[in-house]
Amino acid sequence: MTQDDIELVEAARGAALAAYAPYSKFPVGAALRFADGSVVTGANVENASFGLALCAETVAVGKAMAEGHRGGLLAVAVTGPGPEPITPCGRCRQVLNELAALGGTDPDVLCVGPSEVRTVKLSALLPAAFGPASLD
Repeated sequence: MTQDDIELVEAARGAALAAYAPYSKFPVGAALRFADGSVVTGANVENASFGLALCAETVAVGKAMAEGHRGGLLAVAVTGPGPEPITPCGRCRQVLNELAALGGTDPDVLCVGPSEVRTVKLSALLPAAFGPASLD
């Protein structure tokens, strides 16, 4: 891993500390790195009405979009408390794909576990993705 990747993983781990996960007890943190060097983090936010819960990746993308990021997504790190590295869920893969498509990137996704980090391209996690170009 590069120094940038190590810092992104640490940002995701730090974000997980702010998670609101009273129901699942599964705090997740995500960190997004952009071409301009900025990093945006998010943590999962659960709700008693379970369908209203927000995943860490979705929170981070929402924050990034609200801050004006439109494309330039280079890498994503996602971490949780499980024994194995975790990957973004299907919904989060789609949300990440939308942001990546705005800049024509295929970001690395760092799937972080307690002692292992697996890196995979977003396109490998979401092959034949539906995105903005699908509407043309």
